[in-house]
Amino acid sequence: MQGQPWIKGKGWLWAAIITLCVVVDAWMAPVHNLHAATADATWAKIKRTGVMRVGLSPDYAPYEFHSTIGGKDHIIGFDVTMDKLLAQRLGVKLKLVEMSNDALLSALESGKVDLVVSGITPTAEREKKVDFTDVYFNDPNVVLVQKQDRNKYRSLNDFHGAKIGAQITTIQEGQAKKYLHGATVTSLKKVTDEAAQLSQGKLDGIVVPTTTAKSYEMQSDKFATAPVKIPGGGGESAIVLPKNSPVLKAKLNRILHREVIGKPITKWRNAAMKQMVQKKSFYQQYAPYFVKGTEYTLALAVIGVTVGFVLGTLLAMMKRSRVWIIKAIGNIYVEFVRGTPLLIQVFIVYFGTQIIGLNVSGFVSGAIAMFLNSGAYVAEIIRSGLNAVPVGQGEAARSLGLSRQLTMQLVVLPQALRTILPALGNEFVSVIKEGSVVSVIGVGELTFQTSVVQGASFEAFLPLIVTACIYFVLTFGLTQVLHVGERHFNRERA
Repeated sequence: MQGQPWIKGKGWLWAAIITLCVVVDAWMAPVHNLHAATADATWAKIKRTGVMRVGLSPDYAPYEFHSTIGGKDHIIGFDVTMDKLLAQRLGVKLKLVEMSNDALLSALESGKVDLVVSGITPTAEREKKVDFTDVYFNDPNVVLVQKQDRNKYRSLNDFHGAKIGAQITTIQEGQAKKYLHGATVTSLKKVTDEAAQLSQGKLDGIVVPTTTAKSYEMQSDKFATAPVKIPGGGGESAIVLPKNSPVLKAKLNRILHREVIGKPITKWRNAAMKQMVQKKSFYQQYAPYFVKGTEYTLALAVIGVTVGFVLGTLLAMMKRSRVWIIKAIGNIYVEFVRGTPLLIQVFIVYFGTQIIGLNVSGFVSGAIAMFLNSGAYVAEIIRSGLNAVPVGQGEAARSLGLSRQLTMQLVVLPQALRTILPALGNEFVSVIKEGSVVSVIGVGELTFQTSVVQGASFEAFLPLIVTACIYFVLTFGLTQVLHVGERHFNRERA
């Protein structure tokens, strides 16, 4: 109690102390900011590398899509225009990482990309795993139908009994199930698949953003937007960030509000829609995509076949080994690989390498998964061929003084090869076709390029026919080469 008069009499001292605290806090602000920056691992990485990796699925025109400009392939769209501005304002280089839509968030969480910009809508469920910036574009969802059915669907209740398509794991899928009363909802992987089924009458309507619907109407007179308003919003697009990215989020929001939201993004969208209009024939415009896809497909097949054959031979020897541990390893590997889908193995390699600190590209990851998978099947083919060689052949070679290794190399393997060549040929043909699986991680092989062409041209059926013909030529050509090899071995045997 005795101290109270002293405190009241020394008010000037407390004022000085408070002023000093304010000055010190201002002086330490850069230190606090530095601490926040280091706490944001994503922003720290972008600053350190000088590169901002943006994940996107470029089969979603006019948000992002492929186009041939000046004879070269480019990814364009109003999202891409925004990406370039963001990178410029942040003072870093932009790297676009393309992959299928359903792999984008996994790529973000594993560190394969720093951001995802692909027309993704924030939801409470998604915000549990990732962060979102403020919404930069609002594109309400509508129902696209065939033109003659436009006046057939004038209210949400009119869709009772209708077949409606929506892209899987999207807001459109949820809205179709919730608000289109009595409709049967078919979930598809790509918007182009939805449009194809709508044009062929397999679907009565598809739920898509307004901009996408307008784009289809520009490209074809078959489609029209039903005069129905879908409640619940759901057309908002925001940038997706890794969880706990406060500094990067603040910087992006500042740029979005100053230079993107409003007239700029609308202007970019209109420009992107104009770029979608075809100025050349289908083959002039998209032939380079099929050529590029064929090159990637062949490269993957060569790696898968070559390395897979070597690995398969090694595994077959391991399974025949007299050393228990070596034999066990060979058996476990073969059974595990044969018992799991190639798609899962591709994801394990692609994301697993990132988890252990290796930033492996999509092509390398796909090639690794291909030959690891092929090696297991080749191992069983070779093992069965080796078992088909009479035991007496090996015994005769050993009696002539050949070592176990030379007996296998000079006597057993050549005879086994004649037996297994047809089965190996079938495996090699399968490797060519199975390469389509790696399209999910953005490898530009033939199936991936087909999706690109579908998204950019709004032609769903024709690209499939072209791709089917290319696959047939590749597999038929390989089959004929293998037949020549079989005839050669048969002549030698005769």
